[in-house]
Amino acid sequence: MMEDDVYLEYDLPKYLQISLTAWKKNLAEFENGRRPSFWDCDFCCLQSDINCAEVDQAISSAQANYLRKKYLYK
Repeated sequence: MMEDDVYLEYDLPKYLQISLTAWKKNLAEFENGRRPSFWDCDFCCLQSDINCAEVDQAISSAQANYLRKKYLYK
């Protein structure tokens, strides 16, 4: 993944943006030494929303793969 790929995070469907924002909040808490209470739920929601957006062609496969690699499977 390259910094130039950040454009793949633009123009996401609202539902995907909401789950991505929640997941980013969890990551920030985790990096500060806390285990967020909704960690598993938010992980699954983001994964599901990425998959749904890709299947519905609301995002491209390139966007879906970028989001998975960057946020779910580092």
